[in-house]
Amino acid sequence: MGTPMTPQNLLDNPLTTEKCTVGCPIIDRCLGGGIPCNSITELVAESGSGKTQFCLQLTLSAQLPSSHGGLSASSLYLHTEFPFPMRRLHQLSHTFRPSNDHNPCDYVFVQSVHSVDQLLDIMPKIESFIKNSSNSRLPIRLIVIDSIAALFRSDFDNTMDDLKKRSFLFFKISGMLKAMAVGFGLAVLVTNQVVDLMEPNEGVNGLRVGNLGCLYSSGRPICPALGIAWANCVNSRLFLSRNEDFVVQENQMVNGGVGGSGSEDFVCRRTRRSLHVVFAPHLADTSCEFEITREGVFGVER
Repeated sequence: MGTPMTPQNLLDNPLTTEKCTVGCPIIDRCLGGGIPCNSITELVAESGSGKTQFCLQLTLSAQLPSSHGGLSASSLYLHTEFPFPMRRLHQLSHTFRPSNDHNPCDYVFVQSVHSVDQLLDIMPKIESFIKNSSNSRLPIRLIVIDSIAALFRSDFDNTMDDLKKRSFLFFKISGMLKAMAVGFGLAVLVTNQVVDLMEPNEGVNGLRVGNLGCLYSSGRPICPALGIAWANCVNSRLFLSRNEDFVVQENQMVNGGVGGSGSEDFVCRRTRRSLHVVFAPHLADTSCEFEITREGVFGVER
């Protein structure tokens, strides 16, 4: 009989979980090494905050060898709303090319999903696809769903029966994803949308979820879509915020005004983006700023 698991044993010999680098040491440091395998990580943000950019970069970083923080793996990308941004993936691939002997985009498998029923229908096919890839050069070890909220946004009404059915489907889908994550050592990243928070209380319906009492983006309070039921289906929740700063800068004019030199101030608008850990079993309350460039998503030292 093995040694019983006790809190002291866990403290002395913590369980280690393989992680996939995001492709930036600053963001990886904030996330304790990257996105963990064997669990579901949720990425919450309003539109235009960088969710899809983050996901695309992760599919390329996953192909890196373990010595560089990757999984030496392919990815399966399920997109539910817009056409897949293949042009942006190609652009990013020039920065995150793991080697010169293959095209990184060839190892990102893309599937459109338009409804909950379709997602449930293809789940067994996804499992079979992952199993068959296990002996390939880069087996599939990353699943991205972008986004989960879009599947539930229009198919369900705000009635008691529909809410119960929706909660049942939350747990069914997340259960299948977790089983594949543990069975194949996958990292699963799911994006979620936000809704405006109209109540003065913290969290959702006055219930605080995670490290942050309330999430703010674009200067307004928001909360993740799909409610408390879905929050209980994910292992970790990350939040991307986006806020506009207005910075006054002095503009030196060589021939300003009429017939003479002068200067005038002008206002420059700057977008500041931050990544926050809302809850995660392996992470403390941390955050970091980041920026989105042509080359990818990168943390900013402040």
